[in-house]
Amino acid sequence: MRYLIRVIPLLLLCITASAAIARPNILLVLSDDHSLPHLGSYGCANCQTLSLTPNLDGFALEGMRFNRAYTAAPQCAPSRTSIFAGRSPVGLRATRFAQPASADTPFFTDILREAGYWTGLDGRHQHLDGKKRDADHVSETLVRNGMRGEDFDSRFDHFVQGINTKGAALDELATIFGAALDKVPDSQPFFLYFGFSQPHRKWGDDHDGIDPDQLVLPPDWPDLPAVRLDYARYLAEVRDLDTGFGAIMQELADRGQAEDTLVIFMGDNGEALLRGKGTLYQRGINVPLIVRWPGKIQPGTVSDTLISGVDLAPTVLEVAGLSSAPGMTGQSLLPTLLGHTNAQKRTEVFSERSWHWGPITRTDGFDLSRSVTTDRFHFIYNALPDRSYTPVDMAAKNVAWEAVKQAHADGSLSRDHERLYFSNPRPLFELYDINADPFQLKNLAGQSESDAIETELRNKLDQWMINEGDYLPLPSHVWGIEQKQ
Repeated sequence: MRYLIRVIPLLLLCITASAAIARPNILLVLSDDHSLPHLGSYGCANCQTLSLTPNLDGFALEGMRFNRAYTAAPQCAPSRTSIFAGRSPVGLRATRFAQPASADTPFFTDILREAGYWTGLDGRHQHLDGKKRDADHVSETLVRNGMRGEDFDSRFDHFVQGINTKGAALDELATIFGAALDKVPDSQPFFLYFGFSQPHRKWGDDHDGIDPDQLVLPPDWPDLPAVRLDYARYLAEVRDLDTGFGAIMQELADRGQAEDTLVIFMGDNGEALLRGKGTLYQRGINVPLIVRWPGKIQPGTVSDTLISGVDLAPTVLEVAGLSSAPGMTGQSLLPTLLGHTNAQKRTEVFSERSWHWGPITRTDGFDLSRSVTTDRFHFIYNALPDRSYTPVDMAAKNVAWEAVKQAHADGSLSRDHERLYFSNPRPLFELYDINADPFQLKNLAGQSESDAIETELRNKLDQWMINEGDYLPLPSHVWGIEQKQ
């Protein structure tokens, strides 16, 4: 109750709904480590050829598909916290992996609940209260500060710290999902978060029906048998995700609630593959986002509007007839979802990478970087360029990364792949024209012909870091020092 006593006055100020507003149910479904390319509806040749994602592709035809949705971080814990709080992990002081936001940070679920919504969390752990398991003294501190435990759990009507949806048979997911909905009183609209563990590592050896030799690889990956095998196993997990998503959508329809429910499907961050998760490259932060709202969103529509994960909070609140809480920096997508031609649109989105804990990582995980993305350009600031690239969740004797390292040792990698994976120091700044160079092979930073856009984006990143209270040196300051040396 400590939290609610502090924020109820704030939340009451945010409520603008009237009894006349019909408030839909809201379902947020997150996949885990799932970059934008890996759905057939996004043009994934492998998914289309092998028909790996029929349910999600069909879902896209029923709603609006966003091509330019970005997470606030390329790691699950800070990304998910930013979604619920509507602000960047930097602004929330939650950049360290699995550091929760402070207890007085309002989530959109707090505002929904005060306005009469039933709110629940189920499926894959949402990380809002930190890691699922932690040292006793860390957990005790989190509980004492209202960031975990009874005080935190009481902010929701239904709180499941997390289940492994890989551990449950896929045909059991509808039962798990339905059991959560069974708790919703008939008189209340609901918000339910349901997270999938797929396609997060560790995945199994199964890739039945997916021939590694027939897969199309992006050009920034070395074409090695182990890389192909690893990718086939990943795509099998994507297929399982699609099956599970289809199961819970069918359960929603069988209950007669599909027409009254706004459904948001999004990836929490990019793929745990080469140059994906843990990096600020496009496949680390550009994720699928599909929204369906029968009778409101025109079916089969596609948007190239720039979207940040922090935009989900104000969007959900406006859908429910509510205003954002002070401190939320996201912009509501509702005008875009409803097809308004005068909808306010972002000109850039920002992301951050900080320390990443994890037994799978098998490194100290310490890297600090920031990025800004516009319609055409992507600028990355590597604050610790002396840190060698190590893929998150692939360092523990992963077959693909071991094969890449062996090819490096043998001298058999191409010059481009040597540069992309083994340069030390890395570039302090990276600039890519993502329209002309979608796989980010050619760094334009430091070149005279791109000086103007590099300066513009470096300054934009400065301004964002100041607004968010970032602790890193500003990129323009570091750049100025570099120029004097």
